Amino acid sequence: MNQENVTQYLRLIEIMDTLREKCPWDRKQTFDSLSHLTIEETYELCDAILEGDMSHIKEELGDLFLHLVFYAKLLNEKEGITIEDILFSINEKLVYRHPHVFGEETDLTEDEVKQNWEKLKLKEGRKSVLQGVGKSLPSVVKAFRIQEKAAQVGFDWENIELVKAKIEEEAIELAEALETGNLHEIEDELGDVLFSYINLARKLQIDPEQALQKTNQKFIKRFQYIENNSHKSIDKMTLDEMEKLWQEAK
Repeated sequence: MNQENVTQYLRLIEIMDTLREKCPWDRKQTFDSLSHLTIEETYELCDAILEGDMSHIKEELGDLFLHLVFYAKLLNEKEGITIEDILFSINEKLVYRHPHVFGEETDLTEDEVKQNWEKLKLKEGRKSVLQGVGKSLPSVVKAFRIQEKAAQVGFDWENIELVKAKIEEEAIELAEALETGNLHEIEDELGDVLFSYINLARKLQIDPEQALQKTNQKFIKRFQYIENNSHKSIDKMTLDEMEKLWQEAK
């Protein structure tokens, strides 16, 4: 880290101290009041990444970095823990969990690194491999992380064909539930189908959240094409008219 980086880092710390002391809004913030804003900032960063806009990514990273410094300030006020304490802790954890880089274990594959990571976390006192999966994660991301963590300790389908067979099995069960009309059963089976498709995405090394985001954006673009290229108001169009413009948009 060069001197300019250090200077800007220290300047941000000083600005945060000043805001916490003198700004009425910053002074009243708590962990709870900031948490939903942090989630919003994280999604804005993800949007910038999805767009591939480097300038926007830079801006959103700055906003998110500010939140981290804000939390560090609150933690210092509450418990006396400093940013240096936080950085020391993460540095020690990274070194400990990368023995193939900083220790004697070498030449591990990517899969072996992931498996070793989970084993080391269990040694640290975690009672479950799934304990680190965030409770507030969006469901698609959460399902992916659950499957990923289970796979890292060997609980996984051996190949994609088995995953595809599972999808077909779950689809049949969903169809049977639809026949019954039991909404509780339909919901349960639909969840199983979605979970299985996320498993397929993981096996194909595709991020299902990102894949769905791209489909959402594609739908928005095509639907807005319909809205912008019709002589009628969208609510006055027939389905056939909308379908024709939809095909043009494609």
